[in-house]
Amino acid sequence: MYLCFLMKNFDIPIIYRSPLISAIKGKRKQQDKMKKDFNPTPLDMGGLQIFLARHFGFCYGVENAIEISFRTIEENPGRRIFLLSEMIHNPQVNADLQERGIQFLQDTHGQQLIGFETLNADDIVIIPAFGTTLEIEARLQDIGIATEKYNTTCPFVEKVWNRSSQIARKSYSIILHGKPGHEETRATFSHAAKETPSVVVKDMAEAQELALYILGKKPAEEFYTRFKGQYSEGFDVGKDFVRIGVVNQTTMLASDTQAIADYLKQTMIEKYAAAGDPIEDHFADTRDTLCYATLDNQSAVMGLLDIPADLAIVVGGYNSSNTSHLVELCEEKMPTYFISSEEKILSPEEILHYNFHKKQEDRTANWLPDKKPVRVLISSGASCPDALVEAVIRKIAGYYNAADKLEELIQNFQ
Repeated sequence: MYLCFLMKNFDIPIIYRSPLISAIKGKRKQQDKMKKDFNPTPLDMGGLQIFLARHFGFCYGVENAIEISFRTIEENPGRRIFLLSEMIHNPQVNADLQERGIQFLQDTHGQQLIGFETLNADDIVIIPAFGTTLEIEARLQDIGIATEKYNTTCPFVEKVWNRSSQIARKSYSIILHGKPGHEETRATFSHAAKETPSVVVKDMAEAQELALYILGKKPAEEFYTRFKGQYSEGFDVGKDFVRIGVVNQTTMLASDTQAIADYLKQTMIEKYAAAGDPIEDHFADTRDTLCYATLDNQSAVMGLLDIPADLAIVVGGYNSSNTSHLVELCEEKMPTYFISSEEKILSPEEILHYNFHKKQEDRTANWLPDKKPVRVLISSGASCPDALVEAVIRKIAGYYNAADKLEELIQNFQ
């Protein structure tokens, strides 16, 4: 039902486009219309060899959100326009919107920057691609603000809401694999909790701990302290873990969500198999609820990592969940540098990059090996403009006097 979305072409500002990346993606699309080939694209510039992931950059939901936001600005001169929170997790895009007069009502953590009480019915409030909670949506509607026209919630996020609703109607509780503070997780939790008891788990460790309460190996009263802020109001450990189903924040690692679902399914088998209960009476078959872009980008990085290389670079916003998971995959194989733009590449000797484990930016010396050819793997998150990826490639190419070869490559892909 979502194939129609993927065929749509969006009107995205030229500042986010890239002649190089557009040529490469166009050529790869012609050669691989079914998107089955996850081998990277090689860019051979002599002393520098770059390998680009098969899939990266703006996804449907991001392009849809950007198009609606910029069109809203153009069509409503003089009106106050607000974004509920960051449009997407990319600092350049959010900065561009702010420069055009859009104000943010909340930060990425849900902290209020501008009070709802200052709004009036003539104001425009854009709902970001992550969606929002039912509580916030109701509050805006009470003010008289129509959110439907300016709601950019990604259809793949809404797909998770629909899946949650389907299993809620069959009296399953929801286990949501996601980052508790993330905008999308907060929105999905709100929608799920309206219909059925719900709990958020951020990783396998929390899922394993949850299993102890399901099996009665930990006192039920401890659950309410341990998972404070991660369960719905009125959650009852005694009855709400009898039937469960797992859904996820759409940008989590596919392997992590599958592992959590498999573990909790086995937990339910352990608890109820002796009684002869069919597993479907206690565990819902929700299937994976990751979006297509998350799956494609992660699969493309796995294909990228089959290439012997010296290092990997992943470009994207530092608070981008899907980007951090690409970094995580690359870190398992080689030195990996998570950067938000080419400006973080200070020189061939120094680079600033984000350590998402410690939530800080690090400075690394001698990041480019003193050898030729140097082999570099590059990918980016679903909210990263292609123009930023090209800028990173051009900056590195400049260190190898390879600008002319880069122009030749553009011609070859066209």
